[in-house]
Amino acid sequence: MSKGARAGALLVSFAALLGLIVFAVAGYLRSTPPTVSATPSSTPGVVNLVMQTDGAVGVGPHPNWVGYFIQDANGAWHQTTLIQLPTHSTVHVTLYEYDSGGNLRNTVWSKIQGTVGNIAYVNGVAENIVNPNSNTGNGIAHTFNVPGLGINVPMYGVSSTAKNFCNAGPCNLSEAHTTITFQFHTGGVGSYRWQCFVPCGLGYVDGNGGPMQNIGYMAGFLKVV
Repeated sequence: MSKGARAGALLVSFAALLGLIVFAVAGYLRSTPPTVSATPSSTPGVVNLVMQTDGAVGVGPHPNWVGYFIQDANGAWHQTTLIQLPTHSTVHVTLYEYDSGGNLRNTVWSKIQGTVGNIAYVNGVAENIVNPNSNTGNGIAHTFNVPGLGINVPMYGVSSTAKNFCNAGPCNLSEAHTTITFQFHTGGVGSYRWQCFVPCGLGYVDGNGGPMQNIGYMAGFLKVV
């Protein structure tokens, strides 16, 4: 093969490689998590939001990262943290927590705030303060925080040695979990950032970094429309 032919072949190969890179980058930029809408209930002005937190999402570019799945009206689970809620409504949240727990850095995070009555029901028991040293004895796995709405809900973890521990999401109710339910109110139109701060944020400045700063894992937005 002549030098000119070899040069031409190299240019073609380079162009093909460049095309693949551009296609991959464009595909990544397009692959934002979906937005899941809360499900209207039979009670006017009330919607249901069903979520789960998993120690490893099991899918996507970071399958070993901790993250959320949100359930749609048809019962399907989506790995996302983008949620659409109606204005001036009551949101009834059911949150299944499948991850193991750890210590709180500050007891302020143990207080349930911003929910209706400033309470949450943990496995059916009303709680105002979640004590990581009581009840399950497995520490706090995550916190559901919406600073713009003043919401903080800590979640008990499950034992990492449980025989039916869920290793990758989406998990199912036959696997070890804690069930947390609570309600909060939405106001007017707005977009509210939410994330897990404790203990997820340990080791990151201001509780941000890794899953905590990536949409679809431990950070997202409540889109009130």
